[in-house]
Amino acid sequence: MIKNTIYLSFFVLLLSACKMGTKTSDPTLRDFTFEPVKGIRYVEVKRRFKDGYSFNKEGFMQKPSWIIEVVKEDTMSAWSPQKHRMQNFYLQYDHGNVYNFAAEFFKVKHISKDSLVFQRIQVDGKVIASDVRSDVNMTFYAQDYIKNKLKAKAEDLQKPTKADTAFIEKRSAKVNLNSDSAFAATDPVQFIPKSKIARVEKISTVDRTNNRTEAYDYMFPQYIIRIDKAYKDFAYQVAAVVDFQGGIHIKTIYNVLPENVEAKKKVAQGIADIYVRNLFNVAPGTTLGVPHNSEITLTMIGKANKKP
Repeated sequence: MIKNTIYLSFFVLLLSACKMGTKTSDPTLRDFTFEPVKGIRYVEVKRRFKDGYSFNKEGFMQKPSWIIEVVKEDTMSAWSPQKHRMQNFYLQYDHGNVYNFAAEFFKVKHISKDSLVFQRIQVDGKVIASDVRSDVNMTFYAQDYIKNKLKAKAEDLQKPTKADTAFIEKRSAKVNLNSDSAFAATDPVQFIPKSKIARVEKISTVDRTNNRTEAYDYMFPQYIIRIDKAYKDFAYQVAAVVDFQGGIHIKTIYNVLPENVEAKKKVAQGIADIYVRNLFNVAPGTTLGVPHNSEITLTMIGKANKKP
């Protein structure tokens, strides 16, 4: 009799445990549930670092661009720029307030019918990285809220703020004091040919399969300059700072023996000063319209006239 009572008690406890569920299986046990905002389409209106700016000191700009809609508790729909349509993704609950969809991890910080706030985070293994990769807050407004309450357009809300402009002006003033200092320009350096014997090509390194977005093209700009009728054949690849006035300062020269670095660097600087500055108008990189020092990778190739 006692034995049967023990078995019966154990069976009741087991059924109770099954009914209780966990945060993974029962969304109502979590801090947030997406049910109240299901079917509302949200547009990302700002993306900020934790200091409130859209830029970091290296010049990387956070651009709000996501459009999302909760389809159901385990499905998030997001706009695909490649396919030009909304695409469904599995919305996986991870732990705490962390979710995963579209190959990204997000920590939910706020949910309402008017707005959402997600912290975009980097997860290595099962650990949230504590560096700049997790230092991004994304704010979304419902389309109805933007149109009918704010009486605004999403593209206007997405623009950099006056605080961003003040940050860039202060950062530019600092780096422009020294040609060894620079940060990436969202509108990179331009080389505008003044002669038919000079050509320039800006190299794109965008590779979405390896998560190289368009930001790489302004964070790490690369150029190839080709010059005909040079005094002799030459080819140099260098890292250079183009200052806020268009001056070119060679910092590093690649693919030369260590003992030849200084000599080759002087030759490359001479080519930049004589050929590049005379054959091109060099427009410095700018961010929010402010010219400032920025670093580029530059390949300079010269071809001499072939004698008959």
